[in-house]
Amino acid sequence: MSVNKYMPHVLVLPEDDANRQLANGFLLDISTRQVQVLVEVGGWVQVRDRFASDHVSGMRKYTDRFMVLLIDFDGHVNRLKTMRDSIPEDLLDRVFILGTSSEPEALRQAGLGTYETIGMGMADDCRHGTRTMWAHNLLCHNDAELARLQTAACGVFFGS
Repeated sequence: MSVNKYMPHVLVLPEDDANRQLANGFLLDISTRQVQVLVEVGGWVQVRDRFASDHVSGMRKYTDRFMVLLIDFDGHVNRLKTMRDSIPEDLLDRVFILGTSSEPEALRQAGLGTYETIGMGMADDCRHGTRTMWAHNLLCHNDAELARLQTAACGVFFGS
């Protein structure tokens, strides 16, 4: 199912299947049709490149569109900067880069549950302004991006 492009909406571009499952879990805990998880693209470089080739023009056309680029940071602390540097300046306030500091499998290995239940916990934190799931050491590096996303698009996820 597609979002209504003429209303505020969020597209999520996941790196891989694990990230797609996290995003789908997040969607299970919210009630909106204005968020769409796209097909995974196979790596953080592919997320960067696919955003540039397939989504920049659409974001410029649909000014109520937000994008979440869901990647693995693979232990690289500079990956956020690398990704942000590839986003056109006029879109920076509507593009958000989130992900685990290593890879999603580490979240499951830490005993946090399935990808979907982890995603549901992330949504619950966002809805209630808590940091139960997001405070985990594999996710806490997302604080600044998450705060930007919540400020910009919280109404899309949870209503105004």
